[in-house]
Amino acid sequence: MGVCVITNGFKIKPYPSAGAAPQAGTNQRGAGPPAGPGSERPEPAGRSGRCRPPEGAAAPRRLPPSLPSSSSSSSSSSSSRRWRPVLPGPGGGGRGGGRAGGGTATSRRPLGRGGQRRAPRSSPSPAAMPRQPGCERWLLIAACAHVFVLLPPPRTRAFAVSVVLEDAEDKTELPVLQKSEKSGTVSKRSRELKEIVFVIQSQSNSFHSKRAEDLKRDILKQAADLGKELPIVLLIHQMDRHEGAWTILPLMRDFSVAYGRNSSWIFFCEEDTRIQVVKLLETLGRFDASKEWFLGKALYDEESTIIHHYAFAENPTVFKFPDFAAGWALSIPLVNKLAIKLKSEPLKSDFTIDLKHEIALYIWQKGDGPHLTPVPEFCTDDVNSYKVDQCATTFSNFLPLCKEPVKKEDVFVAVKTCRKFHGDRIPVVKQTWEREAALIEYYSDYADISIPTIDLGVPNTERGHCGKTFAILERFLNHSSPRTPWLVIVDDDTLISIFRLRKLLSCYDPNEPVFLGERYGYGLGTGGYSYITGGGGMVFSRTAVQKLLASKCRCYSMDAPDDMVLGMCFSGLGIPITHSPLFHQARPMDYPKDYLSHQIPVSFHKHWNIDPVKVYFTWLAPNAEEVLNGKKVGYNREDL
Repeated sequence: MGVCVITNGFKIKPYPSAGAAPQAGTNQRGAGPPAGPGSERPEPAGRSGRCRPPEGAAAPRRLPPSLPSSSSSSSSSSSSRRWRPVLPGPGGGGRGGGRAGGGTATSRRPLGRGGQRRAPRSSPSPAAMPRQPGCERWLLIAACAHVFVLLPPPRTRAFAVSVVLEDAEDKTELPVLQKSEKSGTVSKRSRELKEIVFVIQSQSNSFHSKRAEDLKRDILKQAADLGKELPIVLLIHQMDRHEGAWTILPLMRDFSVAYGRNSSWIFFCEEDTRIQVVKLLETLGRFDASKEWFLGKALYDEESTIIHHYAFAENPTVFKFPDFAAGWALSIPLVNKLAIKLKSEPLKSDFTIDLKHEIALYIWQKGDGPHLTPVPEFCTDDVNSYKVDQCATTFSNFLPLCKEPVKKEDVFVAVKTCRKFHGDRIPVVKQTWEREAALIEYYSDYADISIPTIDLGVPNTERGHCGKTFAILERFLNHSSPRTPWLVIVDDDTLISIFRLRKLLSCYDPNEPVFLGERYGYGLGTGGYSYITGGGGMVFSRTAVQKLLASKCRCYSMDAPDDMVLGMCFSGLGIPITHSPLFHQARPMDYPKDYLSHQIPVSFHKHWNIDPVKVYFTWLAPNAEEVLNGKKVGYNREDL
């Protein structure tokens, strides 16, 4: 039986029905790529029973086969996903055991109501149909019209009836999509989504936890649009049974036990990562989830760096590690493998410096584990980027600004220095960022009125500055204005943007105990603690300083490392460390360019082999556009 297309001359030509066997060269669903507009459908040899115009009459315009229109994305995706063969992932073998090679799905039975397979509808073969001797049998017009009127409602496949005027310009097709096809695709996506466990690398500070909750709601809302089975979305700070949960690896055994049987992927992301769930499903669907996969946006060092302990010094570009901002994924077989390894061999590293690099090293296992597989759909482009349509993830490239920036008078800046650096480091501070600070003091082992510096009565030490730092905390609490809510402690070779810091601090409540900066870890695999590394700058709310000094936690020696002692004290008080990747312990050249490309940095550290003034004005100095709207701008950043 065919579907008749009526033209302005009422000349009727039926299309083959959805149940008819496809002919060579046709463009029926599952039998090859769809024909473009204006493409010709070849006439099968020996086929009769068609209504044709008489000789000499104008031939009706031909239409491409009816396909779901692009105006319904879910329907279009439904058609392609249901009827094309399952593509193998990069490791070979399609997910779910689909057909390999170029096989089609035309032999598959169509879906009936409720997504159930039904017996194929019998259709007369071309040979069994009576032959028509010519094109003059106009009585067939009435027969085709009769068939058109009495045609029962579609039950198995969607089709389109197109009405085309011979001289009309508009050739728009009018698809009639069936609910069973749409619901079947939604159900399939929902099942796939159920196999992904989302893990947001969240923090317990109120500002960060709210952002993580917002992301969780967005993921679940997208999931609800695809079906009733919602995925599991976890927030790391709510799983924090021990201090080291943020380092991810200690959680592998928990992930393996809870999700090792019924899930396929653990997908990690940051609170500012934005996810297109459907695109993410399509992206992960390219990979065979029964194999070990480590997926992400690849970063690499262009030269060996101290923050990675000069790893791969001969050729640092060979080792790839994920950019957390783009999201990254582990297949469940790899999670299970890591869980077994961690059970037999506990983590041995004392320090956690750059988590993304250290996780990649641990997974690689000196060649026994998988390398990171780069995934181009994991992006750090802004949501307004022209690339966004190709991305499963994007990232917010704006400096957080929750209210008006904190006033200059609300930020007290303390610079740690010593006499031997008065002549070279302090002049750099005065040429660069000192003008941004309304309240600033220099603390030294020698009183120099030309700067001026303040001698706290604490001798300078070579190894650590715990005694000096605690003296600064005491002075801030007892001698500064009680109305000053924020304290920033930096080294004399720290380069910082106080302007950007004031914007960032607008998102934090100074009435909470806030200890902010770049987070490191010590002994986290064996019950250690996190701390804010001092070189990038340490930010304290007055409330945090009050709680710390009231605790009587102090330095175990004057030359102890101040940042680690502070981390130990706050950990004992149950006050969490708040991490911001905008603070940096090292120089710009020590970080991958792609990593810095989606940041608006607040600080860098060290003057080694660089022009620090040039670094400041290239990376940190506010310009006119940034002052106005706080957007990320394209600096002319050289290799600094």
